[in-house]
Amino acid sequence: MSTAPVSDPSPAGDPPIGGHCDPAFAAAGEAFRENFRSRNELGAAVCVFVDGRMAVDLWGGHQDTGRTRPWEQDTLVDIYSVGKGVASMLVLSLVERGELALDRPLASVWPEIASTGKERITLRMLLAHRGGLPGVRRPLPPEALWDWSTMSSALAAQEPFWEPGSAHGYHVNTHGFLIGEPLVRRLGVSFGSALRERLTGPLGADYHVGLPWQEHARVAPIAESAAGPITDPRAGVREHLATGDAATDEMLASVYFNPLGISGFGVVNLPAWRSAQIPSTNAHATARAVARLYDVFMRSDAAAGGIVGPGLRAEATSIQSDGTDRVLGKHSRFGLGFQLSRPGRRIGGGDAAYGHFGYGGSLGFADPEARVTFAYLTNRPGKRFENERADAVLEPLYRALGQPLPTR
Repeated sequence: MSTAPVSDPSPAGDPPIGGHCDPAFAAAGEAFRENFRSRNELGAAVCVFVDGRMAVDLWGGHQDTGRTRPWEQDTLVDIYSVGKGVASMLVLSLVERGELALDRPLASVWPEIASTGKERITLRMLLAHRGGLPGVRRPLPPEALWDWSTMSSALAAQEPFWEPGSAHGYHVNTHGFLIGEPLVRRLGVSFGSALRERLTGPLGADYHVGLPWQEHARVAPIAESAAGPITDPRAGVREHLATGDAATDEMLASVYFNPLGISGFGVVNLPAWRSAQIPSTNAHATARAVARLYDVFMRSDAAAGGIVGPGLRAEATSIQSDGTDRVLGKHSRFGLGFQLSRPGRRIGGGDAAYGHFGYGGSLGFADPEARVTFAYLTNRPGKRFENERADAVLEPLYRALGQPLPTR
């Protein structure tokens, strides 16, 4: 697959663009450039693998709102919930090797979680957002956010919001602690260390949970909304998420704002946030790393140096939770840690695609039918999850693949 370098002979006023794009996907590359001209993009990167070969690897715009620091090839950015898919890959790699089990009660490796109605809770339930633990009930001080043990212990000790396994609800910020603690118990190392030693290091992926301080200079700050930090959980819900049902609103306050900052609001650009280990929300990566990880997960079997085998991959990317989401209040669909395509919210082009959106519009996914993996990362959040900038690149990409995207 040939590639055409992009050296930025841009029209006057265009932002700097770097990288390469296979001529077959030139329209996708042009859509990426157009994001900066007409779709209010600040800084972003996109990477596409097709049949295991990197077809598109572009970055552009600026790291800062003052537009003084161009986005570079190795610029990192917080990817928010895109990290849930990669965290799940790591945990599934332990399942593949028999170090963790999907359906054995988690008490066998994490005894403290077998309390207050959670005696039969399993890793499968937690991966599929069926654990009933989308937030921490007990009010925690803001500094609890930086302490893995405090967060995991609080979740283990509390009564679930619903009987584990009986329903599903998006575990927005607790998912990483819940699926990560069994791994930490089994391996005796931190989540970030296991990620580096077992997954990202061997694959050469520039992807981090618990970013070393010496790498902070590479991070593009998130252009936060004018709303600023949330200072009161209940007020945050009243302003942004109120349903009118007191019990639901209380749960949502715990999901998004306990401890304050757990969703990243007001703290996402702090050094403490970048250094912490919050796998659901604060992984820092390049688009190249995310697309590469999905490519290996999709195409390579564990026996040949991949992450999982075909049986577990098929199970992880099949429907485990489907229907009305107790947290989101609308339809959602999950495999084992992955969001799955559903009517009205596609991931990639076909029903077999799987991956994860991140707050503001970042996206990483694999589409086995199209033989493609994709990542789009941005430092200017758009809509809560999806935004038109990633979609703008996907449309010509799939046309070039001969698989036009269906209408929403």
